[in-house]
Amino acid sequence: MRSHLWMGLGLLGGLLLGLVAAATQSRQLLWVAEHLRPVGTLFLNLLQMVVIPLVATALFAGIAKLGHLQAVGRLVLRTLGFFWGTAVAAILIGFIVGSLILPLGRLNPEQQAALRQAAVADSSFIHKAAEDIPSGARFIVELIPANPVRAAVEGNLLPVIVFVTFLAVAAAALPDEKRAALTDLADVATAALVKIVHWVLLLAPIGIFALVAPIVARFGWDVVKAMAWFIAAVIVGLAIFITAVYLPAVALIARVPPRRFLRAAFPSMLMGLSTTSSIATLPTMLEAAVGELRLAPTIASFALPLGASINRGGSALFQAVAVLFVAQLYGVPLGFGEAFQAGAAVFLASLTVASVPTASVVSLLPAFTATGLPIQGLSILMALDRIPDMFRTMTNVTGHLTGATVIAAIEAERRP
Repeated sequence: MRSHLWMGLGLLGGLLLGLVAAATQSRQLLWVAEHLRPVGTLFLNLLQMVVIPLVATALFAGIAKLGHLQAVGRLVLRTLGFFWGTAVAAILIGFIVGSLILPLGRLNPEQQAALRQAAVADSSFIHKAAEDIPSGARFIVELIPANPVRAAVEGNLLPVIVFVTFLAVAAAALPDEKRAALTDLADVATAALVKIVHWVLLLAPIGIFALVAPIVARFGWDVVKAMAWFIAAVIVGLAIFITAVYLPAVALIARVPPRRFLRAAFPSMLMGLSTTSSIATLPTMLEAAVGELRLAPTIASFALPLGASINRGGSALFQAVAVLFVAQLYGVPLGFGEAFQAGAAVFLASLTVASVPTASVVSLLPAFTATGLPIQGLSILMALDRIPDMFRTMTNVTGHLTGATVIAAIEAERRP
């Protein structure tokens, strides 16, 4: 069986165990589901163990091999332009889909009272988490790491990418014989790290099973039923976004049949769905880009790490729907001006989603402030976040691979 089929079985097994445990409230099954959590954490740790060095070596080799600064600048501008343009499209689709679907799921007063009571209890956590998210001038300052090693130790990927990009641009300006020594070393290190990734992925079915089961066992169907229309709006919006933006871009610009693209991207999409982490999925995306889609390693090793750090199309769409949902929940009217302010705030938030729990929810604080929405609504979103998080991460991963495929076609850097 292919690896993605095994991962699919692990996902189904985790869902089945969690649902049975939640439905029967069997102490034995709940105990098993809860004690699977460390196994899932171990799997994520193994993946994340190689992410920082893999990003550093692959990104360095990809940029240094370009050989001249003009090519580097062109590649950066085109990649950022694609990611930011698709984020704007995601926000527009999120507002349209949310305005059509969310009115179907209005809550009764008893449900509203219970949710508001729970929201007040969690508001202190929200404010603390929001303080950890850099924004504005602080975000720009922290892009330049005073200590790149410290940034790598803390798992702060974006400053590492900035440092490695500077180093690689400097290496690209060196004479060919000196640059070759550095790029050869980076290539060998990347190959060794990819070998480790292959070993770790042998454990993927077990890891995915252990990640999904405790979450489903804890929440069951209650949360899903209570907010089914919100979750449905997010999922429908993400599906429309993939089919209306990403797949046409792949077909029309990169000239890759959507079916072939989805077949190559499916293992990465499934990994994103299960781990809810673009960073943890990065090794699988690199394998798909170079091995299945035949993209040039120089493009894949630049666009994919950058996308995993700043490309948040799925998160932007989720945040747009979430703003409409909380406004409906609390009865806050949103006119055109308020919607525009919310959209601008969501766009900026989607560029600075930090590596903190439920970051896509917590980073909505500026959008809530701009539109007068109660901060307590973020607590409700947190309670519902797991399922949308899975699908928006899957969409983000699809966007990373789409961006790499499109940029490779524009740069004419595809392998035969």
